[in-house]
Amino acid sequence: MVKAVGGKLLEYTGKVQPQLGERGANGQMLYPYLPNPELVEAVNLAIYLERPLLLKGEPGCGKTQLASAVAYELGLNMEAWYVKSTSRGRDGLYNYDAVGRLRDAQLAASSRLTAEQIQRIDDPTTYIRWGPLGRAFQQENRTVVLIDEIDKADIDFPNDLLLELDERRFIVEETGQEIEAKAAPIVLITSNDEKDLPDAFLRRCLFHYVEFPSRERLIQIVNALFPTSPQALVDKAIVRFLLLREEMRKDKGEAGKKVSTSELIDWFRVLRRYPQDEALAKLDGKIPYAGVLLKSWDDHIRYLRQSRGRE
Repeated sequence: MVKAVGGKLLEYTGKVQPQLGERGANGQMLYPYLPNPELVEAVNLAIYLERPLLLKGEPGCGKTQLASAVAYELGLNMEAWYVKSTSRGRDGLYNYDAVGRLRDAQLAASSRLTAEQIQRIDDPTTYIRWGPLGRAFQQENRTVVLIDEIDKADIDFPNDLLLELDERRFIVEETGQEIEAKAAPIVLITSNDEKDLPDAFLRRCLFHYVEFPSRERLIQIVNALFPTSPQALVDKAIVRFLLLREEMRKDKGEAGKKVSTSELIDWFRVLRRYPQDEALAKLDGKIPYAGVLLKSWDDHIRYLRQSRGRE
């Protein structure tokens, strides 16, 4: 097994949860995360084999939140890299501020810098800005690294990270410095399957598909997030939510966008503002606050048809 600082084994269980209202090191709000046993096993395999774990699943099923949960339980720092359509592979390693160096050189030529500042211009490392992977590679302890929505970027993006993810090292071209990971980071990569990923990249990863939670697990999730809510309201809301999901599945098929766990949480947060009797009564008619769940006009048409069938 892989050891952390102090000789403790690094093993994720999914059982260590933050308290409600607890915040992380960066001030972000932390929430309970309840993985199923298969997901826990996948994370531990990635930790043991020191391989990236590629996570796929429906949008809103909790892929991104897993990284925070793993970092919290294991007591590790976390680096997040939120990929955009314009992202390049090197962005996660480092960026070189060539514009800043040119600006400083011009200021030096006009005698507007001190001798110490001028000396810094000759040192190219002054203008290096480390990215999430670059920072993680230089930590003495293992770090959880989230590469979120890798399929948003250009198709060449994953190929640009093959060496870095496989051998955990890279070269800073401007200085010739080789950065090699002091401790293998725990890399979690999410994808919404917007585009296929290259075979060479997939070969370097472990894979897990995050299944949509069962009814029982949805109840556990809602109870963990809203522990003071009446159980009757929790049960009825989830039944109504799952009926809507099933209706959407029949209309749109397995590949279509269906209401997600994150939307259920938002929806229930609205419902619990009301007294129990009033909230339960709302669930007896048309789906209340449908705009929290349904995000397209086509979905609203389907919802209206479903509602007419219930009346």
